[in-house]
Amino acid sequence: MRDPRLHTSATSRRAVLGGLTAVLVAPVLAACSSTDPLAEQAGNADGKNYIAGDGSVLEISPEDRGEPIEFTSTTFDGTPVSTADFAGSPVMLNFWYAACAPCRVEAPDLVALHDEFGDRVAFYGVNVRDTAGTAEAFERNFEITYPSLEERSGEVLLSLSDFVPPQAVPTTLVLDSQTRVAARILGIAERATLRSLIDTVVTE
Repeated sequence: MRDPRLHTSATSRRAVLGGLTAVLVAPVLAACSSTDPLAEQAGNADGKNYIAGDGSVLEISPEDRGEPIEFTSTTFDGTPVSTADFAGSPVMLNFWYAACAPCRVEAPDLVALHDEFGDRVAFYGVNVRDTAGTAEAFERNFEITYPSLEERSGEVLLSLSDFVPPQAVPTTLVLDSQTRVAARILGIAERATLRSLIDTVVTE
């Protein structure tokens, strides 16, 4: 399968949306139009219809972050996970499923970043489609050692509907130490970009 990143334009631009900084990069995925509450929060009328999974990056300054997010779930091995467990530590949440081609492209970079940040940042996948066997095969193939939440029920996605468009997979969220959403990537998470977003919350 051809690497979608080979077809990504190098053109990028920055736009200040209220207290939010949006870094928009050229499309890497085709998806459907939807409504983006974060764009509406920023007062961006044009942002009400966006291309989900277009590789855009939204970084939110500390003073403009909303309330801490809350959800409970379980990993594929049955371990319970709650946002209460995250308090005091930044978190990366990556929404994925095994047959998602862009998810396969970004997987090695996520593994490398997990190894780089170690215990300073908690990494979790959020698998939106697969059975345990399919998800575990993907994780073995890409040597992913951080856990994934089993999310076929849609409960976590529903609790994060203000941040994660239902059809934008992969999507990556970076949470600060107060479990507030500090940044979001729609589409493939480029390694350097995600490292910078994570560094921001680690050093706050």
